[in-house]
Amino acid sequence: MTMTRQPHRRRSPITILSLLLIVMTMTLGPTSSSAAETDWWTPVSRPAPDSQINVTGEPFKGTDSQGEVRGLVDAHNHLMSNEAFGGRLICGKPFSERGITDALKDCPEHYPDGSLAIFDYITHGGDGKHDPVGWPTFKDWPAYDSMTHQANYYAWIERAWRGGQRVLVNDLVTNGMICSVYPFKDRSCDEMTSIRLQAKLTYDMQDHIDKMYGGTGKGWFRIVTDSAQAREVIEQGKLAVVLGVETSEPFGCKQVLDVAQCSKADIDRGLDELYDLGVRSMFLCHKFDNALCGVRFDEGGLGTAINVGQFLSTGTFWKTEKCAGPQADNPIGGAAAPGAEEELPAGVEVPSYDGNAQCNTRGLTQLGEYAVRGMMDRKMMLEIDHMSVKATGRVLDIFEAESYPGVLSSHSWMDLNWTERVYRLGGFVAQYMHGSEEFSEEAERTDALREKYGVGYGYGTDFNGIGEHPAPRGATTSNPITYPFKSVDGGSVIAKQTTGERTWDYNTDGAAHAGMIPDWIEDIRRVGGQDVVDDLLGGAESYLGTWGASEDHKAGVNLASGSTASASSSESNPFTSYAPSRAVDGKPDTRWASDWSGDQWLRLDLGSASLVKRVTLDWERAYGKAYRIQLSTDGTNWQSVWSTTTGDGGLDTARFTGVPARYVRVQGLERGTAWGYSLREVGVYSN
Repeated sequence: MTMTRQPHRRRSPITILSLLLIVMTMTLGPTSSSAAETDWWTPVSRPAPDSQINVTGEPFKGTDSQGEVRGLVDAHNHLMSNEAFGGRLICGKPFSERGITDALKDCPEHYPDGSLAIFDYITHGGDGKHDPVGWPTFKDWPAYDSMTHQANYYAWIERAWRGGQRVLVNDLVTNGMICSVYPFKDRSCDEMTSIRLQAKLTYDMQDHIDKMYGGTGKGWFRIVTDSAQAREVIEQGKLAVVLGVETSEPFGCKQVLDVAQCSKADIDRGLDELYDLGVRSMFLCHKFDNALCGVRFDEGGLGTAINVGQFLSTGTFWKTEKCAGPQADNPIGGAAAPGAEEELPAGVEVPSYDGNAQCNTRGLTQLGEYAVRGMMDRKMMLEIDHMSVKATGRVLDIFEAESYPGVLSSHSWMDLNWTERVYRLGGFVAQYMHGSEEFSEEAERTDALREKYGVGYGYGTDFNGIGEHPAPRGATTSNPITYPFKSVDGGSVIAKQTTGERTWDYNTDGAAHAGMIPDWIEDIRRVGGQDVVDDLLGGAESYLGTWGASEDHKAGVNLASGSTASASSSESNPFTSYAPSRAVDGKPDTRWASDWSGDQWLRLDLGSASLVKRVTLDWERAYGKAYRIQLSTDGTNWQSVWSTTTGDGGLDTARFTGVPARYVRVQGLERGTAWGYSLREVGVYSN
């Protein structure tokens, strides 16, 4: 979910003619009929009236000559967000048992002219007025710049599938604070209650589509819970739907005045429940800092408004510091948000921020680290978009230390400087659904890395996530889309999309809804070239590669756990022990600390000789800038196997060719601070 502000597009009021057309369509429209065709992709019976698909030809299936699946990946969508935020922020439904006339209608308060479409004019500017009529006229929505109307009607998703999409991640989404301040709602603002409902309705949508195809399991919309199942679905030419979660307070883990409102037990119960619902990927923080991690800020007036929400939710505004590396969070504010700022208590103002201090002071908390490791234990994939730079760096450190590949960046909310670390781990990257020019430019920036690591590419549409979508480039552009055109594999023919009385042309309408994804891909092909499209077509195999490797991951055995430890020195403290054994006791809140001088060492006796390939060092604030790892079989003769002069603290992972050793020594050469060396935990591994 990425909120953005768009210029207002004035809409005309509903007309008597529109009402008459609705009545005539409902009265005179065609009735349900059985399909005479036997093509597997054609439903046995489709409700009538309904949307057209406007794609002909068999969807591609099977594997390519390398035995790999093909297909486009929408790594970030929100099929059920009409049920979020109190149920009246996103208007319309992705499906209804009562048909399209019930599914594609506006929120009641938007009638007769959109005057009460409060969130619409907050996100657009202007007065928010629009024609609220959906079916059959669709005069003003769905549209590329309408963020509060349904864009994921099932038939539009079907068109995206027929056009080559083979993976769709449905992120169950909500935000309790937005729900609480929005005046129109018809249900509780509890985030987990909404998540449960959205999961149930996704399964209901699968059943709804199955009925059209003759029964359970026969439809093209298949919810999958493991990579093997997803691969089988894609090989059949169908759409693999993965459940994810994007919410601000997962498991109730908000923080108030920097005090966590959840426990490790809450996290375990929450992860178990989500896993049982079928969730396999999730964000740990989103928009507001919580008890798990700090967020990557929003910019401009929207950032100011969200910072107000942060204060109202947590009692604290965002806090910044200078960034430690090339990565940075988004700059905060710089623009007022009068409507939001009026909600602040008297005398409270949004602080100003130093432009040279662009990183969130809040990183990954101890509870957040516990949640990360809990996700790893359950073989789930972690979304790092929306995490602060500080939190993201720690997550990548943890995953590198454990060789865990399950990291996702699904919609361009990650600093691009993290890209190679994600690919090196085996993770998956998707770009936000930008316009074809911007999308192609960003794809080119990371093309060499995809080539280096042999991976495909994805996109995150964020439909129904209150984010911007590609505007039309215009029919007068030098290279417009020419209808009909062929799908990405060349096997299907795609015409202009029609629903009711409205036909959309990407050249003049842009990405108005999810059914326009094939048209957008064709626009990318014309602007960015076939190579970008080929990378996108390789997305399905890469996404399944990340997922499958996460499922296959086996945690290494820490040979250092409980080993005999000695050191050149230990800091003296009358209240706390900083003995060498504290670095191998398996407890993250204890540590070994040396005297405050440069030449110090920590030695571990593993008890017997083992092959050693990897050493992990979890530094406290007093870290080693220059140090080396040494191994020995007898404790006398030492071999240096790894060293650095650019240590920056955090969690370091030293990898090297395997060497048999009983003893491991960390030899400090230069301190990173005025203090000594301090290690929370040392790990020694054979893998």
